Amino acid sequence: MAIWKFLGLETLESHAQKPSAPSDTETVRKIVNALNQVEPERARFMAAFAYLLSRVAHADHNISEEESRAMEKIVMEHGQLPEEQAILVVQMAKTQSILFSGTENFLVGREFEKISTREQKLALLDCLYSVSSADRSISVAEDNEIRKISRELKLSHQDYISVRFGYRDHLSVLKNPLTPDED
Repeated sequence: MAIWKFLGLETLESHAQKPSAPSDTETVRKIVNALNQVEPERARFMAAFAYLLSRVAHADHNISEEESRAMEKIVMEHGQLPEEQAILVVQMAKTQSILFSGTENFLVGREFEKISTREQKLALLDCLYSVSSADRSISVAEDNEIRKISRELKLSHQDYISVRFGYRDHLSVLKNPLTPDED
């Protein structure tokens, strides 16, 4: 049973009225159905956006409470969704990311690349760093995952470095450098 059906967010009528594009991944389709009150293109965008946030938060195999709250806030703001809907979208994206990350990661990244503008891609990159720094530390795994996503979005290395630079104080790789005695 789909998570959306379990939560009562998918109706036969809404599903029949909103056919999915053939390129949609199962993850994106599920989250889109939860956003059935939002126009389909906007819902598809938010589904992919939320999934990518979750993908980065889960890169270190742990989604902290701070990261979850940051994702909810970002989805509310960028998606212009009420808090309850944003919480639901984030929960579902987290679940999908945990369960299907191996098969969905690249597909959702590619989907977002197709449906977003350059400005939206850069805004997502900033949001990815915002989520991963919510607990005051960006792990190497999270940083590497953000780099992968920036490549999937066909952003330049300079774009990636420009956004990353703003979060340099939270990069764990730059914290606590070895002292001469520890060499």
